[in-house]
Amino acid sequence: MKLILLQPYLNLRGGVERVILKVAQHYGASIYTLEYDKNATFSEFGNLDIKLIGRDVPLSDKLPYRASQGFRYGYNFYNMKIKEDYDVLNSHISPSEWIRNKNERVLWYCHTPPREVYDLYETRMQNRSYKDKLVYAALVGTYKMIAKGITSKIDEIATNSNTTNERIKKYYGREATVINPGIDYKDFSNKEYGNYFLYPSRLVVNKRQDYAIMAFRSFVKKTKDQKHKLIIAGTLSKDPEHQKYFDKLKNMAKGLNVVFKTNVNDGQLKDLYSNSKGVLFSAINEDYGFIPLEAMASSKPIISVNEGGPRETVINNKTGFLVNSPSEMAEKMALLASNTHLAERMGKQGRKLVEQKYSWDAFFERLDPLLQKTAKK
Repeated sequence: MKLILLQPYLNLRGGVERVILKVAQHYGASIYTLEYDKNATFSEFGNLDIKLIGRDVPLSDKLPYRASQGFRYGYNFYNMKIKEDYDVLNSHISPSEWIRNKNERVLWYCHTPPREVYDLYETRMQNRSYKDKLVYAALVGTYKMIAKGITSKIDEIATNSNTTNERIKKYYGREATVINPGIDYKDFSNKEYGNYFLYPSRLVVNKRQDYAIMAFRSFVKKTKDQKHKLIIAGTLSKDPEHQKYFDKLKNMAKGLNVVFKTNVNDGQLKDLYSNSKGVLFSAINEDYGFIPLEAMASSKPIISVNEGGPRETVINNKTGFLVNSPSEMAEKMALLASNTHLAERMGKQGRKLVEQKYSWDAFFERLDPLLQKTAKK
């Protein structure tokens, strides 16, 4: 099968990039993208056929940073006609699915409808200036209008979780095939249950590291624990909004034993998993969530907010805990900090779960038939 993948950017090390990498490797597919930074994403992309596409759009540089990005992405995908031969176009992060405007046989693997356009719109608008709010409001309205028309024409839609599927039904009136991404669980290991909790995730508002810091402060206050620390590790982009959020986190963490590690590589991240006592996750209604799976693959208990995708992957009180407040997260941290045997038992159960349910073989067994179906349209 001749498969072409489409993605606005390849400049992060995250769950989306991992899925794209695995699909490209499995099918020998080429990847069309507007931005590629080989030093900022997984090194394995360097062995693949990556084609840089697109052109600058007049006046886009006058827009706020994220608005400028979105405008340029949308314009290029909407107006692009694929010239080389293919069986299926497999789009990923929006608005790459807009390739359907001038091309056929598109399977959109929707990681999520863009959240700052839909469910997190008000949250993301709060910290913007009045001028920027006017610009974003106008662009969001335009986006929704175009997206509604494009999505109705897309041949097939797949997605990562039931949580995301509900958003697709709500915002687009379409139903997707749920295909949970896998994990390379053999690449993760457990060395020890050390004296720190880990929160590994991109440093952005919707990952809500402030929630974890509040929980850690409560944990220290209740237990008087001076031994355990919190390590927050993740990619920090140049986006001014992300930089501003990072400054907020550093101010919140003053006086606490919190360590920030930005832009760690894959090996460093796995080592942090391997030596932690447990892993925290507090993203806002996460679409799917690779972090709980990576924690379990590392034989670590996961303490996650009781929202979104983690509710589908974490078995409460068995492979970890699902919590409803920072204070409840703090209670579970205290429980694990004082009971390494419990952390070990939960970790082993988590490892067993990912081995049984979340392999890449299982992912491709479900994706293959959908690609074949799309290719025949």
